[in-house]
Amino acid sequence: MAIGFKDYYAILGVGRDASEAEIKKAFRALARRYHPDTAKDKRTAEEKFKEINEAYEVLGDAEKRRRYDRLGARWQEAEAAGVPPEWNMGAGAPDVEFHFDGTGFSDFFEQFFGSGARMRGGFGEWRGGVRFGQGAPRGTRRRREVRPRAGADIEGDLLVTLEEALRGTTKDVTVRYADPETGAVRTRTFRARVPAGVREGQIIRLSGAGEPGRDGGEAGDLYLRARLAKHPDYRVEGADLYHEIDLAPWEAVLGATVTVRTPEGKIALKIPAGTRVGQTFRIPGRGMPKGPEEARGDFFVVARIQTPTEVSEGERAAWKRLAEVSRFRAR
Repeated sequence: MAIGFKDYYAILGVGRDASEAEIKKAFRALARRYHPDTAKDKRTAEEKFKEINEAYEVLGDAEKRRRYDRLGARWQEAEAAGVPPEWNMGAGAPDVEFHFDGTGFSDFFEQFFGSGARMRGGFGEWRGGVRFGQGAPRGTRRRREVRPRAGADIEGDLLVTLEEALRGTTKDVTVRYADPETGAVRTRTFRARVPAGVREGQIIRLSGAGEPGRDGGEAGDLYLRARLAKHPDYRVEGADLYHEIDLAPWEAVLGATVTVRTPEGKIALKIPAGTRVGQTFRIPGRGMPKGPEEARGDFFVVARIQTPTEVSEGERAAWKRLAEVSRFRAR
């Protein structure tokens, strides 16, 4: 099953020498444009949003970006020859090659940056802990026996948007693999239930969705590792959400009432006079669920103060007058 190369720089529309700030700015602009909750063509937007998130997952991480740049155009050679140990792809190739659909990540990402459909075990183990191929117990006659061999558990990544993590959702995950006995390509689809409040790295187990067994053995399980999609406006920390809001200098000095957009709608927030850069305002119970039937985390608004880069003559005169009469000293 061929794996197509992903040009993450082209996906984000930035050059290979782009700075961290430029990459983040490009991601935010594209993510807002193609976010499934706001786009008109939701199906097309959803696929584009996943692609943008995958690109930022790699280029927005300094170590992953370094590895990606190192791989470069020689990715096919790396795939054929086996990547260096630091690529974290596990030891050795599995007995069966697996590919996922519906997880939100491409095969290219899974191969080089994700779990890589790694197997937790493999053929050669019986249920009950007896390993196939062990010598016969003492006092018994050796003979070839056909015994059920259980399939291995396999791992993969599952992209979950913030909105899906907030409310919970179900996703259809398709596993494609080469049949270990016939070599024919098989496809199996399973429904994964993503609980509300799922955390980054949390494991979702699908019983019997792993490697097929042999000779009547049970199939292994599929373990999906939740990967929270980066959001252009919110940052997740545990069960809390953080959102940055821009204020004009006079709003920070005099105070104001501003409209804040949360994942569940807009709210009015009173900004007190004398607000400082980085000051946070807590809105209780507007964060992520802490677990089933549990209270929710909080929503924090972080103040950023923006200054105008261009002013009219009248505005310049007003700023000069303010500088003359103000008793405030920054230094």
